[in-house]
Amino acid sequence: MKKTALMGLLGVAALLGAATGASADTLSDVKAKGYLQCGVNTSLPGFSAPNDKGEWTGFDADYCRAVAAAIFGDPSKVKFTPLNAKERFTALQSGEVDVLIRNTTWTISRDTSLGLDFAGVNYYDGQGFMINAKKLEGINSALQLSGASICVQSGTTTELNMADFFRTNKMEYNPVVFEKVEEANAAYDSGRCDAYTTDQSGLYAIRLTLANPEDHVILPEIISKEPLGPAVRQGDSKWADIVRWTHYALLNAEEFGITQANVEEMKKSDNPEIKRLLGVEADTKIGADLGLDNDWVVNIIKGVGNYGEIFERNLGSGSPLKIARGLNAQWSKGGLQYGMPIR
Repeated sequence: MKKTALMGLLGVAALLGAATGASADTLSDVKAKGYLQCGVNTSLPGFSAPNDKGEWTGFDADYCRAVAAAIFGDPSKVKFTPLNAKERFTALQSGEVDVLIRNTTWTISRDTSLGLDFAGVNYYDGQGFMINAKKLEGINSALQLSGASICVQSGTTTELNMADFFRTNKMEYNPVVFEKVEEANAAYDSGRCDAYTTDQSGLYAIRLTLANPEDHVILPEIISKEPLGPAVRQGDSKWADIVRWTHYALLNAEEFGITQANVEEMKKSDNPEIKRLLGVEADTKIGADLGLDNDWVVNIIKGVGNYGEIFERNLGSGSPLKIARGLNAQWSKGGLQYGMPIR
């Protein structure tokens, strides 16, 4: 066979291998380097933002720590890569980060055309609008925003949702588009835009950063479904399983009343489901099937608490945002969060 033909076949084989993820083993790579590289938002209070000490805090940051705890038994074995909306998918596709946990909406185009797999929905959200009530007196509905200039971040589903909303309601608008969320925040705060649109959770977070938060009102309309969740590269189902079942472990722990404070005591429970979840049932090998230790869930809960604890301290009643659980309540309490059975 001619050398050029051989090289061509090798090239095709390499491409096929990459496409199918045949050589992908993210778990082994993560274990080898000794830490998880997690892609997060550059600065979104409540989800991921550095504090005064430079430590990453927030709902998404704690999810990163949960995955690290599952793998290493240590929630500190994680490094954070701040990513804006435009660069986040490239960072995951290229391997710059191992997992993307960055308030990212699960859509069909992202699932099919970007080479991503979503590992679940850790926050059910929806897009809304915020206005300066002192500037726009008498406005109490997004349906009154015809002709308004609206700040929006590029590289997001937000732009399309906004266009659909205004077109459907036969209203005109002027989008003022920014690549970075910090730029959009500053423009809105300075009065360059009449309104700001993004996920409602983001609006609550952004409002806290404004010069006069009390002047700003979030309008009642929810114009889209925004299921947010962790994303991984396609072609590595073992790694996707670890991220997915970390999420479900957090939910199941909350449902069973297992907390950061009582997890050791709960290992003595007579409930077989709790014993199985915490890896103390005699025949439990769930951890091993994932490539993890059997106490992987114990390590997660010790490290960050259960889903409810993560939510409350970062987004809920224990946080400055004070967001109600709403759709993110457990299924047994009127919400949509439902931990798949660990058995």
